[in-house]
Amino acid sequence: MSMFWSGYITLLTIGTFVALFWLVFATRRGQRPDTTEQTLGHAFDGIEEYDNPLPKWWFLLFVGTLVFGIAYLIFYPGLGSWKGVMPGYQDGWTQTHQWQREMNAANAKFGPIFARFSAMSVEQVAQDPEALKMGGRLFANHCAICHGSDAKGSQGFPNLTDGEWRWGGEAETIKASIQHGRIAAMPAWLEVIGEERVKNVAAYVRHDLAGLTPPADLQGDREAGAQVYASTCVACHGANGEGMAMLGAPSLTQPAAWIYGSSLTQLQQTIRHGRNGQMPAQEEYLGADKVHILAAYVYSLSHKEPQLAQQ
Repeated sequence: MSMFWSGYITLLTIGTFVALFWLVFATRRGQRPDTTEQTLGHAFDGIEEYDNPLPKWWFLLFVGTLVFGIAYLIFYPGLGSWKGVMPGYQDGWTQTHQWQREMNAANAKFGPIFARFSAMSVEQVAQDPEALKMGGRLFANHCAICHGSDAKGSQGFPNLTDGEWRWGGEAETIKASIQHGRIAAMPAWLEVIGEERVKNVAAYVRHDLAGLTPPADLQGDREAGAQVYASTCVACHGANGEGMAMLGAPSLTQPAAWIYGSSLTQLQQTIRHGRNGQMPAQEEYLGADKVHILAAYVYSLSHKEPQLAQQ
């Protein structure tokens, strides 16, 4: 801030305080010392105002706010470039500095714990009860809004407790998904293959690949759908519909992997108009150490020890 604007703000602030002190004492001095039945001469809806002084408590409260304001401007910034005399704030007190001080204190306290877990593999951290508690809190704060508090997902968001992983369920793959995020795109095929082939390939995928019972009023030729699949879908989902983790293409043999629904109508909609999903990158917000612990927690949800799974 330039000297001109610093001086302008300082003079304006101090002048305002001086004017307020003068106003409150000048009006107090001009008031009568006692109460009276005399009115000010105006009425509204039959209500008249007595010409009595303001209560003493109101006057003292007004003066108290002015005194508080002066004390605040001495201790904290507010007068131009003045940084305040609050101890421990060499650069002046601000909410940013306060947040940074709290973060520094938290890092000093918890940093060694995070460092200890960072030196371990994700699989090892997933076996540590203390780390899992920390990971559970991170999940509740940053992941539950999409994947649910039970991590079982919802429409458009995958279940993290089963074995169906679009990008792979290995420890480092899960960590990479959390760190850098994922962007998946199922292209829309309606304009390419037409409505009839959409219905045909949907019927083939749902019945022949996923093994789901077709509805009684099934619309679609499954044999023709197999031909459409071989020419348009096999590049991403594989010849047998097993999916391709490198592309984030789900297995079509496991309806549990279909996060947008497994009904024939929902499947047709997916093929017809496509789907676009994005997992946001978390490393920028959480840091590498917290991502490591969070990845271990997510990994533990679907890689439980046999004895733990029975409990």
